[in-house]
Amino acid sequence: MADAPLSLDDWEIVKIKGFASLVGPLLRPVARDVRSRFGLQTNEMHANPIGSIHGGVLTTLLDQVIAIAAWNAADRQPTVTVQMDTRFLGSAKAGDFLETRAEIRHQTRSLIFVDGEVLRGDTPIATATAVMKIAARAGADA
Repeated sequence: MADAPLSLDDWEIVKIKGFASLVGPLLRPVARDVRSRFGLQTNEMHANPIGSIHGGVLTTLLDQVIAIAAWNAADRQPTVTVQMDTRFLGSAKAGDFLETRAEIRHQTRSLIFVDGEVLRGDTPIATATAVMKIAARAGADA
């Protein structure tokens, strides 16, 4: 069954600095009721030599979305990835729209445990579990 045509009118660009900006643009729903849902409209730049979306793109996308979810859960304190385990379940090709979601599984004072997934339509193509460390704010005493 073919996926329904996607309207990008329901998505807006997330302004991100640094490495993750090279993969995007990362998109988020215009409706702000879903904080940990993001999208990526892929193109040839995201593909590997055999035409599939590169695993590094999927991993970067997961890491970025998991980090945003952790940042929100930590009341917008910086968080860093301590560990991330990624599983590739399927594939995507250039031109596919990928949706990424993250969910907080558990949180302590200093660590946040997050699950993430990348979907092509309704089909999961990658999942990840991550441990994020809540870091001290820049300029704060450690």
